[in-house]
Amino acid sequence: MKPISFWSALLDLISPRTCVVCGQRLSVSEETICSKCNLHLPRTGFQLDSYENIMAKMFWGQIPIERATALFYYEPHAETANILYEMKYKNHPEIGEVMGRMMARELQMSNFFEGIDGIIPVPLAKKRQRQRGYNQSHELAKGISEVTGLPIYNKVVRRNAFEGSQTSLGRWERNENVEQVFELKEASTVQGKHLLIVDDVVTTGATVIACAKELCKAGGVRISVLSLGLAKN
Repeated sequence: MKPISFWSALLDLISPRTCVVCGQRLSVSEETICSKCNLHLPRTGFQLDSYENIMAKMFWGQIPIERATALFYYEPHAETANILYEMKYKNHPEIGEVMGRMMARELQMSNFFEGIDGIIPVPLAKKRQRQRGYNQSHELAKGISEVTGLPIYNKVVRRNAFEGSQTSLGRWERNENVEQVFELKEASTVQGKHLLIVDDVVTTGATVIACAKELCKAGGVRISVLSLGLAKN
């Protein structure tokens, strides 16, 4: 946790910050989410067995998966969904950094990052990034990098198409919607490396799989996956 400055304390007094989940006032030492809501986040705990869990099994046989976890189970109408809504749609990229740091600190205790060489935030198409002003997956990656020291590889893979929202699509439609939208740009940067793909929420795994398959064209690539939320199907 970052040290509290006099000016931060004064600003908090003048303009109180609120918890993104419950809306209650945050204490000076809290960031984004209050201690009570943090305690009651529906955590997956997948880091305790990061290869044999329901999220990792989405990727078995499709990509060279090493480990996978998400911080919490995502349900669209639950209060905890506000974390993702505010981060993605309400112009609060700072939520990504805070949650990225939180995830990283928790996962370090289970050695989740051991042997990983770098981070690949799932890229947005240029059109979508212009609309939003930032990539929420990159904001998460910044927080993770701050805690772990792992480099972020921003230019290795590019998203060439804006395929629209996947919210209302079924599993097979999602798979078709992301086929061939990613393009490997800097193969030599990631050849032979263990890469951590970071996304905001995983639903069917289709986007991660499409991104990972493109990265694997570099040769000798191993993949781990970390997301803030895992949608309950």
